[in-house]
Amino acid sequence: MSLKNNKTCSLLEQYLNYLTVVKGRSPLTADEYRIDNLMLFEYIKHIRGISGETRDFSDVDIDFIKSISVADMYAFITYCGHERKVTTATRARKIVSIRQFWKYLKTKAKLLENNVSEELEMPKLPKRMPKYLTLEESIRLLIEAEQNARDYCVLTIFLNCALRLSELVQLDINQVEGDTLRIIGKGNKERTIFLTHSAKKALSAWLTERTKLNPNTTALFITKHGARITNRGVQDIVKKYLKKAGLNDRGLSTHKLRHTAATTLHKYGRVDVRTLQVILGHESLNTTQIYTSIDNEQLQSAVNSSPLASMFGR
Repeated sequence: MSLKNNKTCSLLEQYLNYLTVVKGRSPLTADEYRIDNLMLFEYIKHIRGISGETRDFSDVDIDFIKSISVADMYAFITYCGHERKVTTATRARKIVSIRQFWKYLKTKAKLLENNVSEELEMPKLPKRMPKYLTLEESIRLLIEAEQNARDYCVLTIFLNCALRLSELVQLDINQVEGDTLRIIGKGNKERTIFLTHSAKKALSAWLTERTKLNPNTTALFITKHGARITNRGVQDIVKKYLKKAGLNDRGLSTHKLRHTAATTLHKYGRVDVRTLQVILGHESLNTTQIYTSIDNEQLQSAVNSSPLASMFGR
């Protein structure tokens, strides 16, 4: 359900402006927060039998917001799960969206004395190992793209630098600074990533090829027409070579290449979790911990290291 073009809540828009301008969050994040909170308002209006123009939220003022109880919020989250069949992760995001808006109204706008959303508990999220390519599969993927300088460079940067899709697409030429990449990540935060020999070689080959396309943009990665490549364009590149490498049946994606880079750094490079956190641009160390989970190969190696592993009975 898209709610971003409707008559919206002025207080919510003030908060979203604060989120993007002051906190530096992306427009996509703001859109998600808008949709989540407007869905809550729409649900509350429905259960209270409040009639009016469909999806007109201009009448949602501070008094309406104050009237929403934590029980109403739980009822909304339950509705999302039972009726709309949204995933646990999506329900968790909606709770975060609601909590953050209510927090803003209390601590920044000073319009609420009591923040009832603080009582909302997060659903328990299932812990799953991130999907990633093995070292052999990563090599197979790169081999398939060797004949295309741009595509090979895109895959190499993903697998060596662990970038997010948005970070790779937004890269400009001036962000390549000698042996480093200057990344603008979430919340407009900068971080520096050192380039591996493979990444530098792939970038050099692509930059030589790029000049032949008469680019009309400062973007590092461009289309054959000289324009900045889009998220969809990069996703199509990854999908194309996953298929060529026979890896398209694994539910892999651009983000899984980031998982692959992180897992490879930890497993083979023995990179500690705090260093990995800086490379990935994670705010929380807890987010990074998922890449340090012990895999089956490590478990087998651990048990076989016991001095009793080679002992035989009678």
